[in-house]
Amino acid sequence: MVEQLPQDVIARLRALDSAITPELAQASWALLTPFHEKLGYTAPNIVRDLRYGEHERHRLDVHTGGEPSGELAPVVVFVHGGAFVAGDKSHPGTPVYDLVGAWAVRHGWVGVNMTYRYAPEVKWPAGAEDVAAAVGWLRANIAQYGGDPDRIIVAGNSAGATHVADFAAGHGGDLAGVRGVALISGIYTARPALPGAAPHPYYGTPDPVQASLPCLVESHVPLLFAVAERDPERFQAAIAELTAAWLARHHAVPNVVWMDGHNHMSAVGSLGVDEAALGVPLARFIERHTICPPGG
Repeated sequence: MVEQLPQDVIARLRALDSAITPELAQASWALLTPFHEKLGYTAPNIVRDLRYGEHERHRLDVHTGGEPSGELAPVVVFVHGGAFVAGDKSHPGTPVYDLVGAWAVRHGWVGVNMTYRYAPEVKWPAGAEDVAAAVGWLRANIAQYGGDPDRIIVAGNSAGATHVADFAAGHGGDLAGVRGVALISGIYTARPALPGAAPHPYYGTPDPVQASLPCLVESHVPLLFAVAERDPERFQAAIAELTAAWLARHHAVPNVVWMDGHNHMSAVGSLGVDEAALGVPLARFIERHTICPPGG
């Protein structure tokens, strides 16, 4: 049976102001956390803070079901959001974001949560470079944790989705071993700052080369996109722009998931406890692109 949140909880999520604020995060997680606590939001085994690079934020956690045995499993990498300047791969004592690793393990996969360098210390395309570095580390090391280095899915949320999109667009490095990319509530074209506004902390003054969208529509890596019903307008516009560009190039629409009732904070939080929103289509995407050899 697919786990679903009660309709009154969905109604309360839908009623929250869509603006991305600390209040939205607090209210969303207050509604979701009891369901994650009931389900269990940690994998049986978590190896934390493995270093994939030299910077203090070059860290990742590997979530598994225990000691590896038998065939190597697909690897699902999650890249958190945080407006390019904040966030982390886990927040002790909460489901954020250990729930993603636990969700992956329940499906028989190896879960990986990573963090990355923040603006303004670094600028574009540092996020994509960090995703590429983490994938490179996994290619070399994940087999010892039971993961298949040739069957990697990379997923990102919000700013993390933008970093992953840049990686998929070729701005970060090698995509070897990556079977698919899932982009949840991301923006794929950097916009100039409004008149009088300070430069963007990550992009500075955006340049057309910083847009991942033109390369995404040409990507040979399978892509899944998701947007929440209550995502702010700029995320809705990003999906509309993507769909128009994809239609013009492929004469079809992209693989887009619309997360009924959810907001920018609850989208990833729906995994495990409201599976129809994102978990079911995301799991189908992962299975489709990892069960067979490339091109099979």
